[in-house]
Amino acid sequence: MTGQIAIIGAGPSGCFLAQALLKAQPDLRVDLIDRLPVPYGLVRYGVAADHQGTKAVTRQFARLFERQGARFFGNVGVGTAVTLDDLRGAYDAVVLAAGLSADRALGIPGGDLPGVHGAGKLTRALYEHPEAEALPELGPNPLIVGNGNVAIDLLRLLAKSPEEFDGSDLGAGPSDWLAGSGIEEITITGRSPAAAAKFDTVMIKELGKLTGVTIRVIGAGDSDDPEAQKKLAALTALEGGDGPRRITFRFGLTPLAVEGEGQAAAVRFDSAEGEEVLACTSVLTAIGFDTPGDLPRDALLQDEQDGGLAAGLYATGWFRRGPRGTIPDNRADAKALADRILGELTPDPAKPGAAILQGLDAITDYDGWCRIDSAETANPPPGRCRAKITTREAMLTLARQEDMQ
Repeated sequence: MTGQIAIIGAGPSGCFLAQALLKAQPDLRVDLIDRLPVPYGLVRYGVAADHQGTKAVTRQFARLFERQGARFFGNVGVGTAVTLDDLRGAYDAVVLAAGLSADRALGIPGGDLPGVHGAGKLTRALYEHPEAEALPELGPNPLIVGNGNVAIDLLRLLAKSPEEFDGSDLGAGPSDWLAGSGIEEITITGRSPAAAAKFDTVMIKELGKLTGVTIRVIGAGDSDDPEAQKKLAALTALEGGDGPRRITFRFGLTPLAVEGEGQAAAVRFDSAEGEEVLACTSVLTAIGFDTPGDLPRDALLQDEQDGGLAAGLYATGWFRRGPRGTIPDNRADAKALADRILGELTPDPAKPGAAILQGLDAITDYDGWCRIDSAETANPPPGRCRAKITTREAMLTLARQEDMQ
């Protein structure tokens, strides 16, 4: 063994980094530590339930544990069960790959009114995260603030018919919630003109496959830029339909305030034509993510340079870059950071590594995850590929079943 490395976060960025490290130096000891009892983070609880092709990256990550020798330590809260300083003392290098799971606040008057919901909070509930809150009532006319890929994901999920979730891993409770939502019209708004919108064109084209919707695009404008023209063409191609559920795209609207008496009922915007008020029954914000606060991200990143934070301490993925880029974008970051870590690594055989975790309650491992995975996929309901275990307690029971036999 030529060194011990702890990666905090077993989501895509952590898994890509572990792959890169072990490919370059197979005799390393690489441990992935996660506060959830299960690995894969964003893939399990952030990638849309109807994007099973994207979720297939977990088959690649499984080889990390099954063939490359990485170890998984789940249900370990860094900052609660063990401190970051403890881990730095136990490992030759520690990497923060914990992602960003908290919704960025809207930061305008009325932004905290009942009826204002962050996209992350809502999708965690849809994807049955064990710490999710109950799914809220959105009313017939939700309004989305933001038009990046997360916003488009949310729009698509809310607009789909029950039949269009066939093959997904959407749970029974969220399926019933969507089917009974009573949504009549969804308005999606963005600050920028359509040519500069943050969504990927492929995400817009996917909306063209929806049945049962009518789509309007207001104020898309034009552009001389070839890439922007692709976005505009994709939007134009969406317009029309004869379905009962209406979708309206609006651009160039900067939110000034959420209005309502004890409940969000409208959003007041600034636009090129002056102020405009759009009525709604709820407001869904998809304007980025932040750290939930269990690690002091701002302080840790203060002197960050190419992923290096301090001697033996690094950061990668969204935790370092912020909420930008796709899952595959993390692969290139991982390779560069792995090269840096290996170039700086000074193994100390006296360091205990994972022995520091001994004695913690209810730690799960990769075999435990495999038992959870088998239980979820053994007998899924009709039209679904998986039935997720939804509580931490149930996951821990399954993960430890063999230990108790």
